[in-house]
Amino acid sequence: MTTTIDAPQAPRPVGAYPHARRVGNLLFLSGLGPRVPGTNEVPGNVMDADGKLLGHDIERQTRQLVANLDAVLAASGASRDQLVDITVFLTDMAGDFGRFNQVYAEYFSASAPCRTTVEINALPTPIAVEFKCIACLDDS
Repeated sequence: MTTTIDAPQAPRPVGAYPHARRVGNLLFLSGLGPRVPGTNEVPGNVMDADGKLLGHDIERQTRQLVANLDAVLAASGASRDQLVDITVFLTDMAGDFGRFNQVYAEYFSASAPCRTTVEINALPTPIAVEFKCIACLDDS
């Protein structure tokens, strides 16, 4: 059985996909970024008068991303403790990895999920970080 999850407290997806999908006791979250729900503002972005991105604050974006992750997990009846795998996409590995890792460690302990971090050229919106997650839920 498959269940589609909509998380009203999270930012709307930027494409034709759900926030998450439950298949049996596995929960697959769609790519999730740090946009602020309701406004789509990206915390810490610095833009010029023409709307060109001049810089970003990876710490602020990571904190908002975890808040959005928590919103999707809550709408799914889950929590961070049930995450088993996270893929992290960063647009500036050299500039952001250290600070990202410090903030990430505030939210995830030694029992953290498995994690892979990759650098990519761009994301669909002007964000510097995105998560792709899998959780294992109770059978109930």
